[in-house]
Amino acid sequence: MKQLIYILLSVCLLSACTEKLAQSNFESGKYDQAIELLKKGLKPDDARQNFMLAEAYRKSNRLKEAAPYYDAARKAGSDEAGLEYYYARSLKANQRYDAAENLLREFVTSPGGEAKFKELAQIELDNLDRIGIIEAETNYFRIKELDELNTEYAEYAPVYVNGYLYFTSNRQGGKIYGTTGTPFTDLYRVRTKGANVSIRTLEALPDIINHAEVNEGTVAISSNGMSIIYAKGNTGKATGNNEVNLYFTRFRNGKWLEPRPLSINDPDAWDSTPALTPDGTTLYFSSTRAGGYGGADIYSAQLNRRGRWVDVQNLGPQINTPGDEMFPFVSDDGRMYFASDGHAGFGNLDIFVATRRRGKITVENLGQPMNSASDDFSLYQFDLTRGFFSSNRPGGKGDDDIYTFVNEDPDLKVVNYFVKGNTYTTDDAGEKIILPNTKIALVSDEGEVLDEVFSGEDGAFRFRVYAEEHYNLIGEKTDYFTTRKEFSTIGKSVAKETLTEFITNVTFETEIMMDRIVLEKPIVLNNIYYDLDKANIRPDAAVVLDSLVTIMQDNPDIFIELGSHTDARADDAYNMELSQRRAQSAVQYIIQHGIDPERIVAKGYGETQLIVPNATTEEQHQRNRRTEFKVLRYDPRETEDDLPPVDESDEYDRFFDDDELGDS
Repeated sequence: MKQLIYILLSVCLLSACTEKLAQSNFESGKYDQAIELLKKGLKPDDARQNFMLAEAYRKSNRLKEAAPYYDAARKAGSDEAGLEYYYARSLKANQRYDAAENLLREFVTSPGGEAKFKELAQIELDNLDRIGIIEAETNYFRIKELDELNTEYAEYAPVYVNGYLYFTSNRQGGKIYGTTGTPFTDLYRVRTKGANVSIRTLEALPDIINHAEVNEGTVAISSNGMSIIYAKGNTGKATGNNEVNLYFTRFRNGKWLEPRPLSINDPDAWDSTPALTPDGTTLYFSSTRAGGYGGADIYSAQLNRRGRWVDVQNLGPQINTPGDEMFPFVSDDGRMYFASDGHAGFGNLDIFVATRRRGKITVENLGQPMNSASDDFSLYQFDLTRGFFSSNRPGGKGDDDIYTFVNEDPDLKVVNYFVKGNTYTTDDAGEKIILPNTKIALVSDEGEVLDEVFSGEDGAFRFRVYAEEHYNLIGEKTDYFTTRKEFSTIGKSVAKETLTEFITNVTFETEIMMDRIVLEKPIVLNNIYYDLDKANIRPDAAVVLDSLVTIMQDNPDIFIELGSHTDARADDAYNMELSQRRAQSAVQYIIQHGIDPERIVAKGYGETQLIVPNATTEEQHQRNRRTEFKVLRYDPRETEDDLPPVDESDEYDRFFDDDELGDS
């Protein structure tokens, strides 16, 4: 009897130790190890164990396999937050759409429950309602597994540059990564002609990039193949999954340089899935950093004149959802493709395309066969009708596989719109001359900065624009007034039915004049008129003063005097008092429109500074009756773009060499 009790106690102690170790592995992000331990001692009626097991499957990207354990936890009476929502998501991943919908409706209408998950459940219900619509939509995609390349291991995230297909894989096996239970991944490349793979040329990237016990992930490559950005992390030395960051390296003197982390990484977040625009000046990536819309969101960063990534921006709620958005790709026609499990789709990650039309972004599911109930992600086009993507759908070689696709839409015609121009100033003689290296921003009507570039040594700049939209082009350069110029494509669209070519490029031309800031130099504000003997701001004067408000907003480093002048047709004292009242009235108007009163002073000059001393005509009197402003103080703020060129010894800090940047 004592021996039996001893055996039972030993079993209980072993079970307790196993569960404790499983909990420890779960909390440190070693989900696969936690799964193995939990399954060994799993009690079917233990709500806590089943929920932890389901969560371990979900967090290691095996949502389908989580379903029975969420179900068991629910039947055992688990009250864990998010159980119903995640169980419904796992049912959806198994294509049990009706069961998922019923569960979500029951959860949404039931009393209690965490508000966050009820909001997510309602979003998922709305997405489920759209599955039938997505299935019914016609598309012309034809897909094929890239049989020559895929193995029983994972191959994913294809990028095609200069005849090479780069991709991520764990095809050589090796040490197992504790989170997923699969080998660590490395970066590879193989020569291809389109989708025709020359498998004998397959090679892993050098050891300076790949490490046996580190996950190297998705890669972005400059158009010349000489600079790369890639995701790297998960050594197992840090807790959780946040140990993933973006690194960059360059190919120089016949070898890749030591990779370095990008400065835009968030140390408390997962930063991954980088992609470059065709011109290489914008980087898109996915991140779980604070301030997003849910899980992983897509962000952008701009390449500044010194070759460094700056100005990180979330792409907003049209693209990002409470779910995960990742694997962005921007095509030659300006559309963004990305993977998401937060937009309406078939189960796990689906591929979507975001298109800008009339200032609005619309997001569309690519439909079947591009998408399935499995993970479909990481689309890359090598022309506008063909490319690659990744999927772990049934019927492949094993884990994630690479597929090719062709879009055979007979009506597929593309119109690309661009605006190009030059930046100018004037010399001392008033002649127009080129102003190089000027920062130009393309800004929407809503004030959103859509793109930024620096004009080249020839003053040239170029932006992609879209049909039927209004923009502002804003030029900015130290020692010059920031200048705003309107530009519109409204009414200038090309009708698609008139197109004869597959791709049509339409380019509009403009120029931006930049005036140098000269202290104490008067600048006349034209068309500011006052009623006789009055100082109140007329509507026509308000329009001109509004432009000065804009100048003050665009140039926060200037402090000005606003001066009012009269003609000589009254006595000196009266004209001085009248001009002061008019100047003060104009200044008050500007302050009321948001300008700091410390940045502007009013000054009445009366008739002391006549342009035409002996005026006789009304036109001459009007020239004397003028309003001017002049800059009294200019306190330019030093930015990274104003710093001297990078020292040669520090040259590697830049993503591109100067000759790679070229003219924007």
